[in-house]
Amino acid sequence: MENKMFCYQCQETAGCSGCTVKGVCGKTPELAKLQDLLVYVTRGLSEVATRVREEGKEVPFYANRTVTLNLFSTITNANFDNAVFYTKIRETLKLKKELLDLLTNKDELSSAALWTAETDAEFDAKSGSVGILETKNEDIRSLRELITYGLKGMSAYLKHANALGYDDEEISKFMEMALAKTADDSVTLNEYIALALETGKVGVDGMALLDKANTESYGHPEATKVNIGVGSKPGILVSGHDLKDLEQLLIQTEGTGIDVYTHSEMLPAHYYPAFKKYSHFVGNYGNAWWKQTSEFESFNGPILMTTNCIVPPKDTYKHRLFTTGAAGYEGCTHIVEDENGKKDFSEIIALAKKCDSPVEIENGEIIGGFAHNQVLALADKVVEAVKTGAIKKFFVMAGCDGRSKKREYYTEFAKAIPEDTVILTAGCAKYKYNKLDLGDIGGIPRVLDAGQCNDSYSLALIALKLKEVFELEDINDLPIAFNIAWYEQKAVIVLLSLLHLGVKNIHLGPTLPAFLSPNVANVLVENFGIGGITNVEDDIKMFLN
Repeated sequence: MENKMFCYQCQETAGCSGCTVKGVCGKTPELAKLQDLLVYVTRGLSEVATRVREEGKEVPFYANRTVTLNLFSTITNANFDNAVFYTKIRETLKLKKELLDLLTNKDELSSAALWTAETDAEFDAKSGSVGILETKNEDIRSLRELITYGLKGMSAYLKHANALGYDDEEISKFMEMALAKTADDSVTLNEYIALALETGKVGVDGMALLDKANTESYGHPEATKVNIGVGSKPGILVSGHDLKDLEQLLIQTEGTGIDVYTHSEMLPAHYYPAFKKYSHFVGNYGNAWWKQTSEFESFNGPILMTTNCIVPPKDTYKHRLFTTGAAGYEGCTHIVEDENGKKDFSEIIALAKKCDSPVEIENGEIIGGFAHNQVLALADKVVEAVKTGAIKKFFVMAGCDGRSKKREYYTEFAKAIPEDTVILTAGCAKYKYNKLDLGDIGGIPRVLDAGQCNDSYSLALIALKLKEVFELEDINDLPIAFNIAWYEQKAVIVLLSLLHLGVKNIHLGPTLPAFLSPNVANVLVENFGIGGITNVEDDIKMFLN
C-alpha cells in the first residue's frame, strides 16, 4: 500500500521506522506533505540566498528570519494549522523570486531553487513528490535528514535569540548553506558526515547566542525553589519555551488579579532574577508536555503555547488554548505581534477573569536554576566533593520526555544510581525524576537542573570547566557519563554539538533515531561510541565501570 505520508523525525515515530498513515504527534497526511513542501521551498530559498552571497551581494535580514521560522514551524508538535503552511509556502516563493532577481548567474540552480507556483492546488500537487523518500540512497537520505533535523533544532535557538533582539549573520549563512547542500546530489557521503559535525559546531554557537540573549536580558539563573501547588486566584498557564512571550504576559497581567503559572519547559523561567519581581508569577503547574491533555483540563484557565510541544487539544479546553509565534493549531486563537514586536494578550486576560482557579494536582516545591554560572559559583564545593570521593560520578540525563512506557527507565535509573552520584539535566527529561527525593551531597542537590532543552549549552560549559579544573587533556576522562533521552530535533542539534566538542560514548534512548540508516549508525558507533540503552541494572554497571 502506498504511504499516505512519511515522517520519522521524532523518537515516537510509528514502529520506530516511520509514520505512514498519520503522525503519532497528531499531524495529518495533508499537513505532513505541506511541511515537506515548506522545507523544500526553504531549501530553494537557502540555495538562492547562498548564491546571492557568493556574488558579493547582501541578503536581507528578513530572508534569514524566514528560513529560521520556516524550519521552526516544521519541528515536531509546533504547528498543526494547514492554512499557516499554505501562507508560508506562498511567502517563501515570493521572497525567493526577489532574491533570484538579484542573481546575475542562474546556471546550475536546483529544481528547488527554480520551482514556482501560485495556487494551493499547485502546492498540493507538488507536495506529494518532495518528501524524505525522494532521496533513494538510504545512507545519503539518512545524513541529509540528520543535518536537516539538526538545522531545525538550531532554528529554535536562533528564533528565541531573535525575539530578544540578538542575531548572528554567520549562523544564518551556515544554516542556509547547509540546508541547500541537503539537496545537492554532488555531495558525497563523507562530505555529508563532515557537514553534520560542522552543524554541531555552529550549533554550539547558536546555543551560546541564546544563552547570551537570555542572561543579558533576564540575568543568570540562580538556585531557586519553585512552588508546584496552586493559589486561589484565576490563572494563565504558559507552556513552550519563549521567555519574551512570558515577559510580555507578566507585564500585561500585573495588577489584574490573575496569577501566571509555567508548564513543562517554561519551568526554568522561575530561575531568572528578572522574573522574580512579579508577585503574581506564582509557580509551575504540572509536568512534561505529553501530560497536557489532562493537566490543561484541570487548570481551568487559558493556556498560552509559545512554541512547540502542542498535543492536539480536547474540545473541552480547545477554546482556552491560545498560540503565538511559530506555534499554531487550527481553531485556536493565534496571537500575532505588531511591527514593534509587541503582543496584545488582552483576550487571554479577559478570558482568565471568567475562569475558575486551577485544581490542585500536587503541592510542594522543586529546586532548579543550576545553569553554568550558578554551578561555577559552586565550583570549589563541587571540585572538593569530587576530590574527596563524596561525588564519584556525574550523569548527564538531559533531553526530552515523552509518552512511551519505556521512558520509565529514566525514573528507575535515577532511583538506582549510587548516592554518591549527581544528575546534570536540562530539558523536559527532568520530569522523570525532578520530584523524587534524591537528597544532596554536602549541600549540592543530586539533581542539578540547568533549564530548558535550549539550555544544554550550560551542561557543555560545566563539563569543559571541570576538564580545565582537573587539568585533563580529554573531556572523556572526566567522571561524567551521558545517558540522554531524546524526542525531537532540538535533541538532535544537542547531540551533534556534543560530538563536535569531542564527547564520546553517549547513550541515547529509549530508542536510537529511526532516521539513522544501519551504515550511518555504524559510523557513529565506531567513531564516537554512540550506543542505546538496555536495562537499568546492566546500564549502571556499564557506566560505573
